[in-house]
Amino acid sequence: MARPSAILNPMDAPVPSASPDPTRLVVALDGPGSSGKSSVGAAAALRVGYRFCDTGLLYRAVTWLSLVRGVPSTDPEAVRALATEVELAADGVGRLSRVLVDGVDRTAEVHTPPVDAAVSAVSAVPELRAALLERQRVLAAAGGIVMAGRDIGTVVLPDADLKLFLDASVEERSRRRAEERGLDPAGREAEAILAALRLRDRLDSTRAVAPLHPARDARIIATDGNRFVDTVDAVVGAILDAQARRAAEAEPTGTR
Repeated sequence: MARPSAILNPMDAPVPSASPDPTRLVVALDGPGSSGKSSVGAAAALRVGYRFCDTGLLYRAVTWLSLVRGVPSTDPEAVRALATEVELAADGVGRLSRVLVDGVDRTAEVHTPPVDAAVSAVSAVPELRAALLERQRVLAAAGGIVMAGRDIGTVVLPDADLKLFLDASVEERSRRRAEERGLDPAGREAEAILAALRLRDRLDSTRAVAPLHPARDARIIATDGNRFVDTVDAVVGAILDAQARRAAEAEPTGTR
């Protein structure tokens, strides 16, 4: 398969030139599995003209590759080594939304039940998290980005200009994931998704390295019962408000 023209390997990514607009923010968008971080974050970033990075894709890609290669999460150095083979592909409008492994698009494969079941264990490997940490910070360095994950505001970008945490009940998140995959909400596969999300919530919130929880200065956005557009509006509104405050702070006193 031909390699897409817009490919970014976070390991080798140069820091983009700084934006001349100091109000363009670094936005940390966290939340549990299927809380809408990826879809909401991508839509919000597009509306405000920001780049978007779903860091969970990196962990999903390494998890998929570990399953294919038979590398167990109990072998941390082998898991860490897999990270160098993962690339993110941009979609032309600044969203790093596709996964490439050895130049082949594996985006669909990283969103499958086997990866769902294994990603928490792989994501908890300290050596892997350390290997990916600086790569994520390089991507955010120039500002004007929404970066989504589980520990962005607490670990990856603790000095982010704006920290948001999307939250929803596990039942609501399970329903959304089943709907995305075209499953019967009352069927066995949907029940398995609910059980997997409950397990992942427990593993993510209790892991020793970078556990899932809102940053102390994060704005929590509850999304149960929201339409997709409602949540996007809330995120966009928070970004625009923060930009306006930054602009006001940067304005010379004598011009106010």
